[in-house]
Amino acid sequence: MIASRSEFNSIDVILKAYEGRGRIQIDWVGPDARRLYRPNDFIAALEARPDLLVLSLVFYDTGQFFADIAAVIDVARACGVEILLDLYHAAGALPVDVGALDVDYAVGGCYKYLRGGPGAAWLYVHPRRLDEEPRTLDTGWFAVAAPFGFERAGATRFAQGGDGWLESTPAILPFYQARAGLEFALVIGVERLRAYCLTQQSLFLAELSKHRVACFAPEQPRGAFVAIPHSGAASIVDRLGAEGIIADAREGFLRFCPDILNSSRELCEAARRIAGVVRR
Repeated sequence: MIASRSEFNSIDVILKAYEGRGRIQIDWVGPDARRLYRPNDFIAALEARPDLLVLSLVFYDTGQFFADIAAVIDVARACGVEILLDLYHAAGALPVDVGALDVDYAVGGCYKYLRGGPGAAWLYVHPRRLDEEPRTLDTGWFAVAAPFGFERAGATRFAQGGDGWLESTPAILPFYQARAGLEFALVIGVERLRAYCLTQQSLFLAELSKHRVACFAPEQPRGAFVAIPHSGAASIVDRLGAEGIIADAREGFLRFCPDILNSSRELCEAARRIAGVVRR
């Protein structure tokens, strides 16, 4: 299989666990010297015709929006490669049509841009994959045809369609926490949220530039957040917090995500305070 070097830990840990046990072989694709991913690097790797391609639409560390992903998916489809797309930093942040992309699987969560609580993760399975055999073994007792029949049949009889991919007893509270955020995103519309986010990013980037703070690939399309490369990123998050700036550090980058509740004045002030910390 093929995977990028910038998949989030929730995927990366699992892949490396399977790889360490000899269950899978992975061709890891890394970014270029600028920390950017290019379609041709994945397309070249697809020539080996692996079984699966794992790829993020927005990379969690730099925020790069892989806008040319359709070209990679088209080649993967032509090579008979199944596709798992990570939409965690995309769903709710920018318009995504998984049907048009024609991916086999997609994963994501409601914690950030869909304004839900932690734990409300989800798996999308393309209809063509729902009833195939063999299906995934990573299911629980809710995936059987009649879970509350409590049958002890000799062989497991899975439910049809998406129910056959369910896991064990679900945690109900995250569903309720996520519902309000999902309803909000649907009412406002992801297209409007994306347009407003880009307006905020443009102002934020301009203010950071005015204060001589270099951002990651400012000319490149990004998801919802802005990344600032910094060798001491992890060590200055607390200092930023003391200045009233909410940020985190990932792989040598500081991540900042303007919220729709942030005013233009707040973004300008935030840029000034950030400059005072990162340039100290």
